[in-house]
Amino acid sequence: MTLFPRNFHRAVAVLAVSITSLMSPAQAAEEKVLNIYNWSDYIGPDTVANFEKETGIKVRYDNFDTNEILHAKLVAGKTGYDLVVPSSNWAKIQLEGGLLMPLDKSKIPNLKNLDPNLMKQLGSMDPGNAYITPWLWGITTLGINVDKVKAAIGGPLPENAWDLIFKPEYASKLKSCGISMLDSADEVFPAAMRYVGKPPYSKNSADYQVAADMLKTIRPYVTLFSSSGYINDLAGGSLCLSLGWNGDINIAAARAKEAKNGNNIVSLVPSTGAVLFFDTMAIPADAAHPENAHKFINYILRPEVNAELTNKVFYANGVPSSAKFIKAEVAANKTVFMTAEDLAKMVPPEAVNNDIRRLRTRLFTTFKTGR
Repeated sequence: MTLFPRNFHRAVAVLAVSITSLMSPAQAAEEKVLNIYNWSDYIGPDTVANFEKETGIKVRYDNFDTNEILHAKLVAGKTGYDLVVPSSNWAKIQLEGGLLMPLDKSKIPNLKNLDPNLMKQLGSMDPGNAYITPWLWGITTLGINVDKVKAAIGGPLPENAWDLIFKPEYASKLKSCGISMLDSADEVFPAAMRYVGKPPYSKNSADYQVAADMLKTIRPYVTLFSSSGYINDLAGGSLCLSLGWNGDINIAAARAKEAKNGNNIVSLVPSTGAVLFFDTMAIPADAAHPENAHKFINYILRPEVNAELTNKVFYANGVPSSAKFIKAEVAANKTVFMTAEDLAKMVPPEAVNNDIRRLRTRLFTTFKTGR
């Protein structure tokens, strides 16, 4: 006895095809593609290749070198990227603006590997750790060519390392061997604000003018604004002082050592402190391949993969169990893994509102152009 009409199964098949055709891209199976937008010089040598080999997912990997560039792309929309790496204070602005997609934690089992203290810190920007998860972290600091700096200033380093760049007495002498600054208001102003005794992320516009006035006094001595190229310039000896990031400066030191060019590059941990940054992985709200992005995040949070990042780019990571895979010389580097005493002097990042961001940008542009 036939329970269904003769054409019932054909009708069901047709209906299934029709339903599938109406499914959203997120519901349908994703193509094996992942588009990543990350900072320059910020990944292990085999990280992407190993992920592609393991998953069959083809990665397109592009670089930016300031948070401002990334943020502008996210605000404009349709970036074409599935995974981005904003600093936590910028991620706060982005998630509150609806620019990021909430993470599906069920698809990231390796979240269990993360340092609870670091996640608590990120929670101040992302309540419940709903949108972002750690990439790497470090400090905005100074890198020096030790011999050239000492020769130029004619004596020992000042007690406050920040005097080297923010005090005309020193900066004027170091111009001859090259001074660079990060090409970003978001990086330069917090350091300058601390130097003039103001909160690095002050909500008072008058505080920024005080920092801008100080910066104006040292503008004649800054020879380069760069957020990525300064690494090779420092390694090659065309710069002797850089306001940059601790890992980048350590990359420069490693390149100089490998080249055996005699440049002794050191990343400083200022005794008066510096500003911390926490770079994070996030999925844009309009990402076309969120499933693949979740797979990459989970992959990165493996201890051995996280260690590969630290070993290559000299930044601390958020996976304590990665320690056994980190090279001994990197683990012992106190400018990568700071002592508790040094870490206590560092200032965590904060988000600032649109008015303050515009003010910083305007003042930074004035500083760069020397007007």
